[in-house]
Amino acid sequence: MAQAAQFVISEFTNPSKEIVFRVTGWLDGKRIRKNFPTRAEASAERQALEILRLQAETGIRTTATRLTDAQLHEAEASFRRLADAPKSLSFYLDFALANYRAPDREQTLADAVKDYLAFKQREHDQNLLSISQHDHIRRHLDVLMEKFPAVLVSQLTTQQLTEHCQRGNARPKTINNRRGILHTFFKFAFQKDWVAVNPVDKMPHHRIAHRRGSAKTLTAEQAEKLMHHVETINGGEMVPYFALALFAGIRPCLRHGEILKLKPEHVRLDTGVILIEPEVSKVRMKRNVTIHPNLAAWLTSYPLEKFPIIPTNLQHKRAAVAKDFDLSHDIMRHTFISMHVAKYRSMGEAALQAGNSESIIRKHYLDLKTAAEAEKFFDIMPTPVSTASPAPLVFPSRPEPLAVAS
Repeated sequence: MAQAAQFVISEFTNPSKEIVFRVTGWLDGKRIRKNFPTRAEASAERQALEILRLQAETGIRTTATRLTDAQLHEAEASFRRLADAPKSLSFYLDFALANYRAPDREQTLADAVKDYLAFKQREHDQNLLSISQHDHIRRHLDVLMEKFPAVLVSQLTTQQLTEHCQRGNARPKTINNRRGILHTFFKFAFQKDWVAVNPVDKMPHHRIAHRRGSAKTLTAEQAEKLMHHVETINGGEMVPYFALALFAGIRPCLRHGEILKLKPEHVRLDTGVILIEPEVSKVRMKRNVTIHPNLAAWLTSYPLEKFPIIPTNLQHKRAAVAKDFDLSHDIMRHTFISMHVAKYRSMGEAALQAGNSESIIRKHYLDLKTAAEAEKFFDIMPTPVSTASPAPLVFPSRPEPLAVAS
């Protein structure tokens, strides 16, 4: 028998000839028939039965509760979200109460980045951070703001930041570098109470197999051709720049390199050293670079009083030379370090001269050149050599050649 759509009330005459009000309908497959002396009582029963019928069809239940309608809706939504979860709602609530701490202050990502970069600028002003590092941080955070233009810093999740670091099929080392910048930024935000936890803490750090790599260098013959070519350009105006980068290993970057901040008074031909002060050094550490006899000859033929270290429009002119000689960013500095190691067989001395660690010297520069080629390199002289006799040079004492394990 088909189930009635709803319960109905009808008048019914009992066998005793008494008129009553009957409620009829179907509930859970059973037929319901109830008689009441008054229509009001019948109506009340019909309403109660209708509720029971609706509950059976929709799963809705009626119960006494102190929750508001909004709270009831949120509770129902929460249970629906946990339908396939392995734990109960109470378990997840207890976990959240134990582990989550809301940030004390809300801060937009843009404002957070602005404050963080101002903090890093103060570190730079105190000689604690190089301008190249500051620019590197700023560029990465600019990309982060472009990706998430209108969010609170506390809204960024570990998943979002992980995907951001992996963008563009980045290699593990690149991902680690991006992760490092974001970690220090969110550490700053955590200290400011803008975030409750540092979301980068849970991001994986990729382990990288450290393999010994060879730095790209020039041969002694290529270096000689390069210097003699530079002599022919505008009367040799670029000779000091190339000579200092090639024969002293001064970092040559024309954006933030050491050579931009090097002053003529730092180049001491009378004592045979170049003074790299902390404000000049990339790593903010003082070092002295020995002026080898061939470098002294170049700087005597092209004195800094007449030939500035950074001549006018050097970046454009250097680019033309770099194209002709296939010069990469640091190839001249790499050549100096590898030749120095080959000549003196001392990684410690090379590290002091170049401002690197011994581990970097061993990893990238050991055994790239022979002693014979190094001798040719440090014998490269200007042509023609100036007839003026240079001032006597006083060189720092050198350690005895050290045996280097293969």
